Amino acid sequence: MPDRPQVSFEFFPPGTPAMEDTLWKSIQRLAPLQPRFVSVTYGADGSTRDRTHRIVTRIIRETGLRAAPHLTCVGATRQEVNDIAAQYRAEGIRDIVALRGDPPADAEKYEPYPGGYDYAVDLVAGLRGVADFEISVAAYPEVHPDAPSAQFDLDNLKRKLDAGATRAITQFFFDTDNFLRFRDKCVAAGITASIVPGVLPINKFPQFLRFAGACGTHVPQWLHERFAGLEDDEETRRMISANIAIDMVQKMQAEGIGEFHFYTLNRAELTYAICHALGVRPEENAEAANG
Repeated sequence: MPDRPQVSFEFFPPGTPAMEDTLWKSIQRLAPLQPRFVSVTYGADGSTRDRTHRIVTRIIRETGLRAAPHLTCVGATRQEVNDIAAQYRAEGIRDIVALRGDPPADAEKYEPYPGGYDYAVDLVAGLRGVADFEISVAAYPEVHPDAPSAQFDLDNLKRKLDAGATRAITQFFFDTDNFLRFRDKCVAAGITASIVPGVLPINKFPQFLRFAGACGTHVPQWLHERFAGLEDDEETRRMISANIAIDMVQKMQAEGIGEFHFYTLNRAELTYAICHALGVRPEENAEAANG
């Protein structure tokens, strides 16, 4: 078994009491895997700001895990963002995921908020001025949809890291060879920070297709074929999804990747199974496996 990789998990603020119950059951299920941190997303227009804050502080208070709230440039001035970051710091939060953010639903394209941080690189530099956070930023193996070229996108990633970000977490993908080529391009560009692959276990395929379309992720034909006809067969879908993700992470692990970030969609089952295959297990289970 290779060295135990580092993992982190992403959750989103629930919108209903039932969804909140699912979220907390998932956090409790995944907490024994000792993630490096868990992140909590932020609405495109800042709409979930208060819920993000509430979930993050509860995670710290009740689990002892490191929690990383998302912060974006959208819908707030620089001072408002700085005040939020300073409040997080005062509450013991040491990790932030810094993103440009998506434009509000009624906007055709992203426009910097008046008096706000223009882009993620500016946000990273501003957060560095607030406190010594560990800052994660986004990376795009298949190129950000708004980027004019792959080289521009790579240069922008380097600027974010040079501005003080700690690591980059990628958008989810399903072509591991393409990710590995992207990793090599980052190294060639002088990037020394970790490029952490983002892994999305597929639960409902139509929902996944919407996510992929929104962020420009290529969905290969073989993936369509794997899930064809399984709309009403959740058990088989989950088995296939786990198999796909385990194959991906083990291939990347064999290529020297030692960190993985899981987009859980507030569900623990698939992520837990994939981590088990990676050798990421509760401490007592890991000792038994090695004994």
